[in-house]
Amino acid sequence: MHTRRLHFVSGALLALLIGVGAHLLAQQKSAVPAFTDGDWPRFAGDFAGTKYSKLTQINTTNVSKLVQAWTFAGIGAQQTPIVVNGILYASASSGVVAIDGATGEVVWRYGAAPAAGGAGGGRDAGGGRGRGAGGPGAGAPAAGAPVAGAGGGAPAAAQANPATGEGQDGTPPPAARGGGAGRGAGGAGRGAPAGGRAAAVPTAEGPGSAPSSRGIAYWPGDGTLTPRILMMVGERLVALNATNGALDTAFGTGGFVDIGVNWGGVPLVFKNIVVVGSNNGEVTLGDDPGDTTAYDARTGAKLWTFVSVAQPGDPNHAAAWLNDGWKKRQGVNHWGWYFTLDEQREILYTTFGSPAGNYWGGDRPGSNLYANSVVAVDVNTGKYLWHFQTVHHDLWDSDQPSPPTLVDVNVGGRRVPALGLIGKTAWMFLLDRTNGKPLFGVEERPVPKGTVPGEWYSPTQPFPVKPAPLARVDFKKEDLVKAADTTPEHEQNCLALYEKAGGFYNAGPFTPFVFHEDGAPPASTIQFPGNGGTNWGGPAGDPSLGYIFAFTQDAALTGWIEKKREGGNYGSGNGSPQPYDRGSITGPGPYSGFAASMGQGLPQGPCQRPPWGRLTAVNAATGEFAWQIPLGITDGLPPEKQNTGRGGSSGPIATAGGLIFIGTTSDARFRAIDSKTGKELFVTRLNATGSATPMTYQARNGKQYVVQAAAGTLNVFSLP
Repeated sequence: MHTRRLHFVSGALLALLIGVGAHLLAQQKSAVPAFTDGDWPRFAGDFAGTKYSKLTQINTTNVSKLVQAWTFAGIGAQQTPIVVNGILYASASSGVVAIDGATGEVVWRYGAAPAAGGAGGGRDAGGGRGRGAGGPGAGAPAAGAPVAGAGGGAPAAAQANPATGEGQDGTPPPAARGGGAGRGAGGAGRGAPAGGRAAAVPTAEGPGSAPSSRGIAYWPGDGTLTPRILMMVGERLVALNATNGALDTAFGTGGFVDIGVNWGGVPLVFKNIVVVGSNNGEVTLGDDPGDTTAYDARTGAKLWTFVSVAQPGDPNHAAAWLNDGWKKRQGVNHWGWYFTLDEQREILYTTFGSPAGNYWGGDRPGSNLYANSVVAVDVNTGKYLWHFQTVHHDLWDSDQPSPPTLVDVNVGGRRVPALGLIGKTAWMFLLDRTNGKPLFGVEERPVPKGTVPGEWYSPTQPFPVKPAPLARVDFKKEDLVKAADTTPEHEQNCLALYEKAGGFYNAGPFTPFVFHEDGAPPASTIQFPGNGGTNWGGPAGDPSLGYIFAFTQDAALTGWIEKKREGGNYGSGNGSPQPYDRGSITGPGPYSGFAASMGQGLPQGPCQRPPWGRLTAVNAATGEFAWQIPLGITDGLPPEKQNTGRGGSSGPIATAGGLIFIGTTSDARFRAIDSKTGKELFVTRLNATGSATPMTYQARNGKQYVVQAAAGTLNVFSLP
């Protein structure tokens, strides 16, 4: 009896062991490799949007020794690549390229290779190894050796360009569907993404149209399905095999899903969920919603949609839309290029731009939720959790271009999961990210009311008690630039522009545009920071310091609101039924900034006194500035006047090496800044103005690299 029982137990134990072994084997088979500290697997590095790397090989003690390791031309103009296991992935005008992060050699390419001598890639087509290597396909000289701060003519500060409106790079904004400029155009525009509405479907040969020029996403697979590259191509979410670049036809319909609306951003990938935004344009009414949508990373099936315009039945609808202005309302979209996520709590933060039209809202009375808001939703279901609106009834195009940056800080003796949210207004809101409540208070303060016929004005706007604004938010005549700041010619030209405009009305933050009758003498408004503040690059964060770093620029909006003239070019207002829109002394449209020539051989300069661009470190635990510096120089001015700060739209990254890297300023410089003090530790001239947020990674050779894209070329730096 004892022997039989022993045999029974032994058999049961054996069966149990076999079962456990099989389970472990299945687990091992389905295990998905975790990303490492050496990877940069997402547009913003991590889910929290900190753009923070734990790498320390490059640090405050040796960053001054950085040299250029290699370049790669022909990638998306505003590209922040991703790196997984030493392989760098980037979108190009013809598709996607995978590159060895140590050498710059092409591993695989999806889509046609560039023509010989054209914008190509790496060492096989116009890139190069070593310092100063540009090659015939680079299109511009590669970054040079570190410079002391003086140099030849660099691009002018980013301003509201008379030729392009919002564009920061000199290219005209593309037409939105239905007419008008759109969200996502050029530098700070917000319309159809690069490549626009895809005209041809993706095939094994290529994507059929240009992918998003901003970047791509990586799904690590699920143990059964192999890792995928996910990218936006016009209205299509496209999947590639990350191992070889082949179109992954197991996803969606033949490798893609039609999401029904353009988006030029980079999908967020969490578990098996893919989240995308919308570039639905700025024509006031239309059929393209600005909703945020999630898809299954395995099949492409739609999982959920968060409706961006609060609908009837939504508890937030009634007070936000006082008539039928919500119906078919365009804008109110996550046009920004990435999302952030509280990974532990599985909360997604989606941010929405202003409602169309940008500068007249008489047909949309109310606060217009969820425009100009961050909305927290359950990433698994899209269920609404909370929202916070930064601008009520936007009349200035004061979008929320980037999602918040998440940090944990000690406030009042307790650990608080916080977020920092900043946009074009240059006010940073520090909130508890679990419920949206301000850490240091937000006050609804009265703001000026305008006189435009039929307009509805919000009586108050939200102001954070702390921190102070990160950029200029008001203007008076005494703030005009002086010869002592720049040049006598600049002072004279700016004064002449001021007088030609009839002077400028400004009553502080949220000053509304004055109404101008046709034929009346000029009477203009100036509004700061205008098309400035923090744009699509967004802030960065250092979790160890509890600091949030934001680049801001001052780029004034000037002009008035007028009755639309027949045949006038109103940009985003073209094709809209709205009766009123922006105009100025230069004519119809939102094209008037406040900048003038500084003299022969010099670029234009803003007409307010410097600084024109700043980098600020905010201590999220106190709401105070840890430091603030002008960022960017004006070449050609005397050395003692050069530190003016310059404009830009991309953002910084931070590292555990105690550094901030940033290349956004229009002086075409790439810099490393001490994250604790704001001291500049390294600067070099790029081939062009940095058109993207940088990134850093560790290659398979064990070296740390830092990448800054400029004019379609990856500039890759390392220690010697």
